[in-house]
Amino acid sequence: MNEDEIRSAFVEELCRIASDIDPGEVEGGAHLLDDLGLDSMDVLNLVTALAKRFEITIPEVEYSQLETPDQAVAYIARKTG
Repeated sequence: MNEDEIRSAFVEELCRIASDIDPGEVEGGAHLLDDLGLDSMDVLNLVTALAKRFEITIPEVEYSQLETPDQAVAYIARKTG
């Protein structure tokens, strides 16, 4: 899976968790909490959905590596590559 496919899947999962987010307006550097308005439970649900979708384990100590879409895509690419 390439980074564009990962980004598309990430945005899809993000918009399932936060249905008020317009997928076309998700910028790579947008912080999930500060810019996109997710709360801690939303982030947990997103991480869980990403782990399931990509069949990876995301330890809690690594959640900080998923704070923006760009960071999340890079992290998932490393874990699945």
